[in-house]
Amino acid sequence: MNEATFTFRVDESLKEAFGNAAKARDRTSAQLLRDFMRAFVQQQEDSELEARIREQVQVGLEAANAGHLIPAAEVEARFAARRAATKRRLEKSR
Repeated sequence: MNEATFTFRVDESLKEAFGNAAKARDRTSAQLLRDFMRAFVQQQEDSELEARIREQVQVGLEAANAGHLIPAAEVEARFAARRAATKRRLEKSR
C-alpha cells in the first residue's frame, strides 16, 4: 500500500483534546483520523449505492404504473426453469 502524508491546520486546543481522547482509547490521533476517513468514504459509497437502488425502484414503479407488468405465473415459470437448469448443472458437476 502506498502511503501519503496528509497535512492540515487545526486549532491547538482541538488537536490537544483530540489527542487526549485518542489516548484514552489507546489509539493515536493518526489511527483515529484514518478510521474516520475510511468510515466517511464507506458512508459515501453506501449513500451512492442507496441512491442507485432508489433510482431503480422508481423506474420499476413507473413501469408498473404504466402497465408494463409481467404476470406472476410467467415469473414463476421463468424462475422454475432457471432453478431446474441450475440443478441439472450442479448434478452434472458432481
